[in-house]
Amino acid sequence: MGTFLEIEKERQTRFKTTSPYFSEAASGNGIYRKKAYPFCLPLEYAEENLFPGIRQSALTYFESHGIQWHDGKDGKPSNHLCDSQVCGLNFLFPFAHQPEALAEVLRPVLPAIREMLPIEDGQCLACEWIGRDNYLGEKIRPGSRRTRGANFTSADAAVMFERTDGKRQVVLIEWKYTESYGGAPLQQAESGTDRTAIYRPLFDREDCPIGRGLLPSFDSLFYEPFCQFMRQQFLAHEMERAHELGADRVSVLHISPACNPDFRRVTSPELQALNGTATGVWKRLVRPSDKFIGVSTERLFGGLSMDGFPAMREWLDYIFARYPWVRGEGRAASEEASKAA
Repeated sequence: MGTFLEIEKERQTRFKTTSPYFSEAASGNGIYRKKAYPFCLPLEYAEENLFPGIRQSALTYFESHGIQWHDGKDGKPSNHLCDSQVCGLNFLFPFAHQPEALAEVLRPVLPAIREMLPIEDGQCLACEWIGRDNYLGEKIRPGSRRTRGANFTSADAAVMFERTDGKRQVVLIEWKYTESYGGAPLQQAESGTDRTAIYRPLFDREDCPIGRGLLPSFDSLFYEPFCQFMRQQFLAHEMERAHELGADRVSVLHISPACNPDFRRVTSPELQALNGTATGVWKRLVRPSDKFIGVSTERLFGGLSMDGFPAMREWLDYIFARYPWVRGEGRAASEEASKAA
């Protein structure tokens, strides 16, 4: 279990009991995987895990598209205050109807943005995007269909914009929060499915977006988070080949906290020889390299003022109050805990 996660459990517990964003009824312990914890909400108040300004709209959006909540119950989000999906929604979903503000946030890492475009339901942000077709050839059970957010490669979010060169670009966004991964190989699923057989045809193609010259072996990718990186890069590549949503270009943007050292560790034994962080190693493997951008949450959001977007002021106050590390607050504690571990 990661040290950053332990720090966040304590921080989120304090936030729940001292902030005005939760009802009094939500301040008690919540049941999570059959145990009661102070860093969880009572299940009947799980929607309070979301920023108040998006609670109803996010619930409606997820229901209308059959999107799965990670660890959620009864059509509500996870009651765990450190849930990554919830965190990503709190940061990103308020921009669904704020295209100019979203462009302001993303332009430092995507300077080609001319203007954001609607991608789904008139919104400029879509969640748990799996692509219009089963590009990766992932298995679908008889009588079922692909689901967004579960059992299939899903990007946490997707945005689309017109570039300054007049072309259209889609960006798949992967969001991380308190994640950390061990070194367990993932070639075989618990069901017995051979994952390498599913993705090998994409890897063997001449236009594979992964630089095979640097890669020690195909099996070296089957460790998290590299398995996720691979699948999302394949999804972006296949969407671009299909010109999904009229896109001329599809890339991946990875956002994670710099103050979470547990996530940055290279878990694949063979990939450790490439040196660097998990996202740094992946950046070296992607072809062309600009199809993958890794940026810290702190860099993207820590310096925001939203002075030109008064409708976003309440949201920014919430973000800085709930996730103070995004502005560097509490970083010393995170680093000290990491050294002690």
